[in-house]
Amino acid sequence: MKDKNRPAEETAETKESEAKAPESETECRQPEAESEQPAQKAAKEEISAPSELEQAKAEAEDYKRKWYSVTAEYDNYRKRTQATRSQSYKEGRADVVSKLFPVADNLERAFQSCSDEQTKKGIEMVIKSFLKILEEEKITAIDPVGEEFSAEKCEAIMAVEPQEGEASGIVKQVYRKGYEQDGKVLRYAQVVVTK
Repeated sequence: MKDKNRPAEETAETKESEAKAPESETECRQPEAESEQPAQKAAKEEISAPSELEQAKAEAEDYKRKWYSVTAEYDNYRKRTQATRSQSYKEGRADVVSKLFPVADNLERAFQSCSDEQTKKGIEMVIKSFLKILEEEKITAIDPVGEEFSAEKCEAIMAVEPQEGEASGIVKQVYRKGYEQDGKVLRYAQVVVTK
């Protein structure tokens, strides 16, 4: 009976060993596969590492380009704002001075009609101080007597017949002085023109 059981035991053991054999082969193969995986991972990392570096460089270059662009825009904005502010300040000063033009006109009329010499000297001093302020502000009087009429600087309020030898369209008389600053007319001169 022992002999009969033995082949049955051997067959069971053989089946177990056969069943274990494929497992041991896989166990042997797995370490090889595992040893290949880190090598593949390293190779993949080597391949992907330069692309990540290139990507980081590209991003850095993009940020740098954007920074330059924003810096240039800000610099242009600052210059524009400064120029606008300077121009506004200059125009504001010219507006204040231009409000004094009628006062100067009245002083000139008073000077021409005054008969007292002392009063005339006083008015003349006031007119000179006003003209000095105009000079400091680089404001010049528009006095086109004898010149051809120009609508860019003058306003014709009357037309008279030309005398002998006078051409047509010439400024005969300035009724009210005009003023300009750096080529910009602050007040148009009112003039009498020949027909």
